[in-house]
Amino acid sequence: MTARTTTQGEHMDPELAALAAAGATTLVQQMVGDGWAQVRDRLARVFSRGSGGETGDGETARTVRGELDLSREELVAARAGGDHDAADDVQAAWRSRLRRTLRADPAFAAELRALVDELTPPEETSRGGNTYNTINGGAHGIVVQAGSVGGSVRSMYGSTPPAQAGDTTPR
Repeated sequence: MTARTTTQGEHMDPELAALAAAGATTLVQQMVGDGWAQVRDRLARVFSRGSGGETGDGETARTVRGELDLSREELVAARAGGDHDAADDVQAAWRSRLRRTLRADPAFAAELRALVDELTPPEETSRGGNTYNTINGGAHGIVVQAGSVGGSVRSMYGSTPPAQAGDTTPR
């Protein structure tokens, strides 16, 4: 992925825009999780490096930690009150902040991507839901279609498949 700085009014690289959206989504999910303090501190350090605070221990890191904690309080209150718009506003605000930071500091993309990758739970191999299978063309005998099969599969016809039209095989 190549990052480039954009000026006001220019469109952002779609990959960076997607990264900002993924970052905001991940951040909001982490705000209500058990490991919030570690995520907050790590993100504060990353933000402060991009603004000249080399170690992430200065005033900028404290300011970002405070902003993150305030956002968390707003999010928790919004969710507790069933205010979905306010919860969405928290995510939108951080998406916008991440986009601005990515525009100003293309190197931030690698750090944000690593953080998102680390904090995003692995996708499940099976999502559940509905599976729709179709067979086209001719099929003779038993056909089994499945997303995944565990255990043994048995035919409801026993060991001999039913006769098909035009099938002269003795049963």
